[in-house]
Amino acid sequence: MGFVFRSRAKEEKAPADAVVTDSKQTRDPQAPKGRPTPKRNEAQSQRRSVANTSMSRKDASKRQREERRAQLDRQRQALAGGDERYLPVRDKGPVRKFARDFIDSRFNVAEFFLPMAVIILVLSMVRVGSLQTIALLLWLVVIVLIVLDSLVTGFRLRKQLAERFPDQNRRGAVAYALMRSLQMRRLRLPKPQLKRGARP
Repeated sequence: MGFVFRSRAKEEKAPADAVVTDSKQTRDPQAPKGRPTPKRNEAQSQRRSVANTSMSRKDASKRQREERRAQLDRQRQALAGGDERYLPVRDKGPVRKFARDFIDSRFNVAEFFLPMAVIILVLSMVRVGSLQTIALLLWLVVIVLIVLDSLVTGFRLRKQLAERFPDQNRRGAVAYALMRSLQMRRLRLPKPQLKRGARP
């Protein structure tokens, strides 16, 4: 009986020893983390794949820059010509177009703010008491006129937008139009599409 137990113990121990020796034989002690050192042709192929990846990234970034430049050129042309397809997001849509046409079709006191501000500044720099008083009064009159005109324009525009576009998003359209009214007509972008006095 003792011989039988002794032989079984040796047989069970032998495969375990074989596994240990096999694992020791497959492990390369000089290789990092137990992996075998790659052959020269494998290392060269890996370096080529890394180089190709870096080149493809450069090509992709170059292509993105070119597409971005082309998109900006299309937007610039659209701002000059009014092409709705390539306008920036803030200028797109029928609501914003109507707001622009509403402002461009009428005279706005606010569009003369810059030239009047220059005149008032020149008058205020003159060392004459009466001219400085006139400049101050003109400044107050201009501010009051701009505020009143903007209130009337905003009220009328809001009413017409509600009538024409009841089911569309009109948020920010009035503020967008009032900001446009502060710019001189020839400097507005997108360029005005209607003449003064025309119906939007």
